[in-house]
Amino acid sequence: QVQLVESGGGLVQAGGSLRLSCAASGGTFSRYAMGWFRQAPGKEREFVAAVSRSGGIRNYADSVKGRFAVSRDNGKNTVYLQMNSPKPEDTAVYYCAADPAYSGSYYPNEYDYWGQGTQVTVSA
Repeated sequence: QVQLVESGGGLVQAGGSLRLSCAASGGTFSRYAMGWFRQAPGKEREFVAAVSRSGGIRNYADSVKGRFAVSRDNGKNTVYLQMNSPKPEDTAVYYCAADPAYSGSYYPNEYDYWGQGTQVTVSA
């Protein structure tokens, strides 16, 4: 059983930066690809980014490509999402999740474990 706890959310101005963290415990972190998803009010949960078990493969949603960066530190059992130049439409609850596959799926139902989420609000 893997427990995931996100942190780092909050209010940020458009064009600023924010870094989300997700700390894992209770399992072997390096056996999971890690993903970030988000959900805005009234919308479905959507894929943001994923990083493979080793960190060598990173995938992004088109809407964040070039602005967000996902990374992981297997020594610290932590995955990060660096949000640069956020836009008001990035406002959502952000979730990290663990996928037993190697590279991390775009689909939320492929993930076995989820954090509780952290709110990110981007002001114009």
